Amino acid sequence: MTPTTDRVAIVTGAARGIGAATAARLAADGHAVALLDLREEAAAETAAALAADGHRAIGVGADVADEQSVTDAVERVVAELGAPTVLVNNAGILRDNLLFKMSTDDWDAVLGVHLRGAFLMTRAVQQHMVSARWGRIVNLSSTSALGHRGQVNYSAAKAGMQGFTKSLAIELGKFGVTANAVAPGVVATDMIAETAERVGVPLEDFLAGIAQDVPAGRVGRPEDIAAAVAFFCSTEASFTNGQVLYVAGGPQD
Repeated sequence: MTPTTDRVAIVTGAARGIGAATAARLAADGHAVALLDLREEAAAETAAALAADGHRAIGVGADVADEQSVTDAVERVVAELGAPTVLVNNAGILRDNLLFKMSTDDWDAVLGVHLRGAFLMTRAVQQHMVSARWGRIVNLSSTSALGHRGQVNYSAAKAGMQGFTKSLAIELGKFGVTANAVAPGVVATDMIAETAERVGVPLEDFLAGIAQDVPAGRVGRPEDIAAAVAFFCSTEASFTNGQVLYVAGGPQD
């Protein structure tokens, strides 16, 4: 892909995992990158590593489910890096449980971070994209959008991200702004390690068991997802709009 220049990207949930890998990939592609995360110190450390490699990067603390926090974070990005025209809505949490055991708080928390967070971030950033007549929005969905036991909250949120994406594509396409979604399968991240620990299975065994059902014979790496996101953020993707790309090592329904 052709490297970009002088474009500012925001990646949420960027302190670790897929978000950190995506921020690194976008920085390598020539973007200035703002790494937003609830854990500001961790985001700052990840951003500092990118800056040490010669990239323009800052870490910003933000609760994407809080309207004022989002407003403040975007204003800081504009002041320190410039107007953002690339947004990757990656921030997410898990609160897995079977329906009859799931609390209202766990339902609200997951939909709050994923859907409310994506809404607030996109609403705050789109004005800069529309003004520039150019923008890229990439939302992180999941194969769980197709349904997964013990994840009615997460599955609903990730399916919602797909409808959100397609609606954005329709609304913003005429302004030169595209919206697409990447739906990963199982990816080896800290979040997955926490899941393995919660169910009492060693991480290596947990991942090996999942890999048996993946046609590619392995689970994903954060860099696999970052590569797909980077394509949607590129100039070459100007006619790709409202799409959902499953990056899961094999076909999805």
